[in-house]
Amino acid sequence: MNKELLGKVKQKKEAYRGWKQRQVAWEEYRETIRAARDQVRKAKALTEINLARDVKDNKKIFYRYVSEKRRMRETVGPLWNKMMGELVTQDMEKAEVLNDFFASVFTGKCLSHTAQVTEGRNCPLQEKIRFQNI
Repeated sequence: MNKELLGKVKQKKEAYRGWKQRQVAWEEYRETIRAARDQVRKAKALTEINLARDVKDNKKIFYRYVSEKRRMRETVGPLWNKMMGELVTQDMEKAEVLNDFFASVFTGKCLSHTAQVTEGRNCPLQEKIRFQNI
């Protein structure tokens, strides 16, 4: 990133801080965001065009860029278990929280997007979904 682009990103952060503190109007904040976003997109596109153009000369740089883009985040962050009212950090507990939520959506026992499954685990459809997701 060049200095001009870093300056735009810094202005975007400052505008956000000002907007949250009600010191900057929404329209001004939105224009700052759009200007920064457009400049970042143009810089990224220019970098990718240059990589594609120079791939014959230096394949190593191109493949390094591609491998960086292929990396995926493998972890799920901590989740809030509404039934117990606590933060869940263990993998098995996270799987249970996600399974309960998705099972409630598929069985129709969910009253809202944040509701959890009630204790009625006798439903055959719910048990089938539960064991398929594990």
